[in-house]
Amino acid sequence: MEQKNKVAETSKDEKNLVAKEDKRPLFFGLGFGILFGFLLHKGGVTNYNVIVGQLLLNDFTVLKIMLSAVVTGMIGIYFMKSLGWIELSLKSGSFGMNVIGGLIFGVGFAVLGYCPGTIAGAIGNGYLDAVTGGLAGILLGTWIFAIMYPGLKDGILKKGDLGSITIPRLLKVNDWGVIIPVAGLIILLLFWIERAGF
Repeated sequence: MEQKNKVAETSKDEKNLVAKEDKRPLFFGLGFGILFGFLLHKGGVTNYNVIVGQLLLNDFTVLKIMLSAVVTGMIGIYFMKSLGWIELSLKSGSFGMNVIGGLIFGVGFAVLGYCPGTIAGAIGNGYLDAVTGGLAGILLGTWIFAIMYPGLKDGILKKGDLGSITIPRLLKVNDWGVIIPVAGLIILLLFWIERAGF
């Protein structure tokens, strides 16, 4: 009887803790997600023809948007880190994870012509192919991966474990010693792509 009372009290305390938890980050995430979808739409990358044009190397809109996002995100994240606003929580990686993830992503991208971000934007636009194939594919793929994960986590996903290394740590330099030159190279590449008329 005493054990049941302790369990009930612990459960009650956990519920109170969850109720008191700050929910603002969820709303910030929702707001940024909506803004991200809007910007993807305005950039044209929720359009199937634009994505297929990128895969056929006829239209480089997707590459330009992705490279711009990489530069913005890289500078923004590390700027916030340097101010102490955020703390990075790096996940360890492996060649097995990258190969499996790349294959799943690549097959889905090639078959449907959308990546996860652009599927969300295309669903928001009401594109039927994104709703039927994309949403169904995301749910089915997530379910299959969840079922297979216990067998994969200690097997192929651990092959070639890289740990939680970053390029600056690998080179033993300050974060900005990598960010500034990489951002500069990406910006030069963007100017070259635009000037070449891609």
